[in-house]
Amino acid sequence: MSHMLAGKGEKVLLMGNEAVARAALEAGICVATAYPGTPSTEIIETLSEVAGKCGIYVEWSINEKVAFETAYAAAITGVRSITAMKHVGVNVAADILMSSAYSGVKEGFVVVSADDPGEHSSQNEQDNRWYGLLAHIPVIEPSSARDSYYLTKEAFELSSRYEHPVILRTTTRVSHTRQPVELSGDIPSEKKCKGVFDKNYERWVLVPANARKQKIRMMKIWEAIRRNEGREPFIRVWNPGRSKVVIASGISYSHAEEALRLLDALNDVTLIKVSLPVPLPPAPIATVLKDAKEVLVIEELDPVVETQVKDIAVDEGLSVKIYGKNMIPENGELSIDRIFEPVAKFIGRETLPPWQSIGEVKTEPPIPPRPPVLCAGCPHRSTYYIVKTALNRAGIRNTVFTGDIGCYTLGYQKPFETQMTCFEMGGSLGIAHGFGKVLENTVIAVIGDSTFFHAGIPPVLNIVYNDSKVIPLILDNSTTAMTGHQPHPGTGITAMGLRTTAILPEKILEQAGFKTIIINPLRVKESIELLTQAFKEYLKGERIAIVSRMRCALEVARDARRKQVVLPIYTIIEDKCTGCMACVNLTACPAIIVPAGSKKPIILEELCNGCGLCASICPYKAITVKNTPSPEWERLW
Repeated sequence: MSHMLAGKGEKVLLMGNEAVARAALEAGICVATAYPGTPSTEIIETLSEVAGKCGIYVEWSINEKVAFETAYAAAITGVRSITAMKHVGVNVAADILMSSAYSGVKEGFVVVSADDPGEHSSQNEQDNRWYGLLAHIPVIEPSSARDSYYLTKEAFELSSRYEHPVILRTTTRVSHTRQPVELSGDIPSEKKCKGVFDKNYERWVLVPANARKQKIRMMKIWEAIRRNEGREPFIRVWNPGRSKVVIASGISYSHAEEALRLLDALNDVTLIKVSLPVPLPPAPIATVLKDAKEVLVIEELDPVVETQVKDIAVDEGLSVKIYGKNMIPENGELSIDRIFEPVAKFIGRETLPPWQSIGEVKTEPPIPPRPPVLCAGCPHRSTYYIVKTALNRAGIRNTVFTGDIGCYTLGYQKPFETQMTCFEMGGSLGIAHGFGKVLENTVIAVIGDSTFFHAGIPPVLNIVYNDSKVIPLILDNSTTAMTGHQPHPGTGITAMGLRTTAILPEKILEQAGFKTIIINPLRVKESIELLTQAFKEYLKGERIAIVSRMRCALEVARDARRKQVVLPIYTIIEDKCTGCMACVNLTACPAIIVPAGSKKPIILEELCNGCGLCASICPYKAITVKNTPSPEWERLW
């Protein structure tokens, strides 16, 4: 926390997301909102840690749309605000995003879209710069963590100058790398945190008659930004007048600059750094194009800048050759490895990268693949075993499981095979309802607690309203685990650590008309019996839902260390073990391995979190607790 509160002139090591947060504080924000989503999460986490000392309001909202609306409300009353979300989260907020450009703001409002080229933790790698073009909202794109600090402050100034929202587009690499940053400002001790709502019906009430007028206003702002903002730091030009030009946007600039430096060609080309890719200011680009014969545009992912550069060339009547996605990969995250050869080819140097020797390509041994797995002790592992066993005992075969976004998506893997679809937040329930109308199979919709609050309530109501026999299965591990254990409405804790009302999923399900069965997957046999009976009632026509409640194993292990509580550690008794591999094949627990050359498994004690699923499964009772756990250990779960 201390480095976030450092003073002007100090040099601090900041992650890209921390740099955005620090810059927002210096810019004088008073409201910050988000729904957690990698790679954006640390922005709000960082702000929440210092909210009390800085006198600002920070919240984890129920979803991205609500987060946007909350921060936007502050901005239209004259209070600076920021909202952050991952790229797919912008899809959730797209409705209000589009309208916000029509009405504008009264003070600086920045929307962070943290994109994920390469799909490190996402179901797609969409390029959200298109949203800027679609909504007529300018997009600022930093090239590094340090750049994020300076450009976030510029984003707030641009927003205030034009009374218009601004999108700050970061990427995973920018969000999660660290750089020393020399702080150029202090966090203001006094800022405007109470606004005044100007009851301007024509501006804020977007009925058609008003919206038509506001679009004219919006387009004037859009054109003013194109005309006036072609300057540093939004556009920087090195070595003007060269016949070859390299234009790079965002982190692609860092890769391009490095490639040219390695080729000793920095002075041989005109290099343009684009930090305002949308709208791309035409004047400085046109000036460079007049002297150019060939241009290479480097950007991640889609040809957003390339398309605009080509339009500028056409408008100016220039016949310059412009290369882009015909040389630079359009899919996946860019790196120096992926752009070095295209850049070398563009400047006329057919050469291998310096880390490869000509005629003899030196390669290192390949890194073994390491697919993600559910953690040892994860409650989802036990839940999947319990549900499938109970289905089998109830005589239900060929169940279709629809899946959602979260750690539990790993249930698609063997031996669980309980996630047969995964598209978007809340999609498990919506897709399940559709399946329920066209399939004869039993359909179970698997969704986490945080995702249920985010986007699961409307489709669960739709299931009841439109009379579908879908079984919702809520995996409640009492946190937003996948993104780093943020609180949500079910926890009763806010982003700022304040206690509030805890909203339980079963209460919502019961009010909607479900008979809700609550199980504790730590108690395997008891839960199997409960669900077996519930599935039999389902076959007789009962509308049922399941809530499986057990805390995330990582949080339990962390609390155990903090409170000095000893958790059970399981071991396999070699004399009793027959090598049937039930514990291996039915749990896929990373704490259970089969040593090379052995026919019997062992438990890695340092990984065991004491859930006991393996002991429940073992048909020969060969798995037992090795240590003496604390009497209160089970209460941590």
